Amino acid sequence: MSLAPTLTLEQAAGRNWSVVVVGAGPAGAVVAGLIARVGLSVLLVDRSTFPRAKVCGCCLNGRALSALADAGLGELPAELGAVPVSAFRLAAGGREASLRLDRGVALSREAFDAALIRRAIADGVEFLPATRATGVVPRTGEAVRRVLLHQQGGEREISASIILAADGLGGSLLADGPAGRIRLGSRIGAGVVVNFVAPFYAPGTIFMAASATGYVGLVRLESGALDIACAFDPGAVRAAGGPGALAAHILADAGWPVPAKLDEAGWRGTAPLTRQARRVSGHRLFGLGDATGYVEPFTGEGMAWAISSAVALAPIALAAAQTWRPELARVWQQTHRTIVTRRQRVCRVAAEVLRRPWLAGLIVRCLARVPMLGWPVVRHLNTPAVPRIYSGAMQ
Repeated sequence: MSLAPTLTLEQAAGRNWSVVVVGAGPAGAVVAGLIARVGLSVLLVDRSTFPRAKVCGCCLNGRALSALADAGLGELPAELGAVPVSAFRLAAGGREASLRLDRGVALSREAFDAALIRRAIADGVEFLPATRATGVVPRTGEAVRRVLLHQQGGEREISASIILAADGLGGSLLADGPAGRIRLGSRIGAGVVVNFVAPFYAPGTIFMAASATGYVGLVRLESGALDIACAFDPGAVRAAGGPGALAAHILADAGWPVPAKLDEAGWRGTAPLTRQARRVSGHRLFGLGDATGYVEPFTGEGMAWAISSAVALAPIALAAAQTWRPELARVWQQTHRTIVTRRQRVCRVAAEVLRRPWLAGLIVRCLARVPMLGWPVVRHLNTPAVPRIYSGAMQ
């Protein structure tokens, strides 16, 4: 059942908002709910309707789960039937290794995103789906920030004390254009969910097969379906004849089962993955989630960055909505650098290693012999990124 809007576009245009959040993914829905809980008026808009099919971000690692708990949503994955994940199996360079994961779950984005929006609405957020937002250049000294909301039947201008841009990889509200700064040679994302019952892909394990042209990640969801999420070199996708054919080739090279007719499945693609926004804040404007930058994730890091940034931004956004001070934009730049940008370095290094089969094979061979060599990385990726003072300030 689709999530219905809680008001019309005309009703939204007739109100003065404390906060407008553009993008109802995990980052946007969590920060919207946190701010609404303390009594501010919050409008959450998204160009999609929900529930929506989305194959990336179906793993929540320990850091993501800690951030959810900080937001008062720690019980949500279990309520939705999330599958506990305790192992990571990697095939690269002709070798295989398995690592123990301290904590994590697999959960479909279709269920998770819709549940987060429902909780935000229960906290007092107004929700407007199927609505595209574009920025309006602020006037000098203007005491509000404005966006133009577009629906099939028309468009209206909305003003708020602050705007939160959680509009994803292709977002434009941070005023850098839809691309931001894309890393040269960035891979694209591709994914699909299939009903493939091969017992090899057992629940509770994240599988990853890597090659010089990209990697294929697989995990069982709460429905029993197999989520397949990939990062590919664009040229390799074209040469193979599509993402399904390239995924099948990489899995076959690893000696792993290949779902039948994988090249004919309903694949979904993304914009180039590795990018960085030129700024994460501005005049009465704060960015969070994928809109601020992204690198190739592996075991749930992307969701951890999104939810952690939502929890960290909430008290800053609350202060900005009540009394705007330019230094709050600088506070968010520094905070974001600490909890997101610096912590993306591990994934950048891992991505570069996997692009070199000989090096990836050497590392995987070492991990197969001495698994404890990977534990420092696992602990780093699962360590909470947000001090609990942030969540305490909102409750």
